[in-house]
Amino acid sequence: MLDPVYYAVSAVMWCWHQLFGLLLGPTSGVAWALSVVFLVLTLRAVMIRPFLAQVRSGRAMRALAPQLAELRKLYADDRPRLMQETKALQSAHGVSALGGCLPALLQIPVFLGLLHVLRYFNRPGLTFEQNAAIPNYVFAPDQVRSFLEARLFGAPLSAYLSMPQQLLDSFGGHVDRFEVVVVAVPLMLVAAVATHFSARHSAQQQPPDSPTASIMRFTPWIFPLGALIGGVFFPFPIAILVYWLTNNAWTLVQQRIVFTRLRDVEPQPTAVVAADAAPALVPAVARADGTRTDGTQFGGGGAAKRRHHSSGHRPSRRRR
Repeated sequence: MLDPVYYAVSAVMWCWHQLFGLLLGPTSGVAWALSVVFLVLTLRAVMIRPFLAQVRSGRAMRALAPQLAELRKLYADDRPRLMQETKALQSAHGVSALGGCLPALLQIPVFLGLLHVLRYFNRPGLTFEQNAAIPNYVFAPDQVRSFLEARLFGAPLSAYLSMPQQLLDSFGGHVDRFEVVVVAVPLMLVAAVATHFSARHSAQQQPPDSPTASIMRFTPWIFPLGALIGGVFFPFPIAILVYWLTNNAWTLVQQRIVFTRLRDVEPQPTAVVAADAAPALVPAVARADGTRTDGTQFGGGGAAKRRHHSSGHRPSRRRR
């Protein structure tokens, strides 16, 4: 079902490896790591417009916070009506809940696709020669061999901390677990720090009285656990940690630039009035000149009549 995602992810990664392989060599671990880095940069460049829409939507939500609080007071006992009026208010000011979630939703299949492609370079139960003879989506067998032989500071890119030694030895030579630890642990720590700062910066942009504010308060401490726990206990390859670090570093820099340069969205304040509250009717009072307090004449059907001469003819207009 996710084969289109796997082919798309491997195709982008293949293109960047072709470029960096020409410069650094096809078996260079740095070239393969840079192909992962630029896979992230390509995805995030495509997502700039959805991210700007997410920021504008968040700014509009923060500006609408007083009106949303008033709606919650007005319809405290009518939950369906509260949801209806809240949706109408957000729609009137261009606020979209889906727009705020779109960047994260787009990244999930790419993350899963990259994880799948990386793990399929070195399939469990097969020897090095057997894996090197099987293509991996867009990657031909010779490129699979190149990936298996590549080392980033001595560690294979698809190795992870809890990988069995038998699998570590199937990369075309003996690999000490210490070599994997030396590369994976610093990547995990730096990725966790970058995740903490990007999540904290996002939480600061939430309205303080919004329903998600209490949840977002804990995300700077929960999200980094994904890099730490995933890197230690789950089969997260080194290349995935490179992806995680690059993605969160981009997010942090992008937030700094956009949040400081994008002008605040200030929707025009709209008074919240109950839909069933109709304005009171004020009776018209006759003045001495025959007109009413609403500016019309009595007997005029709601519009002032023109005056006539006693002969019944209309007065002639003055010549300018």
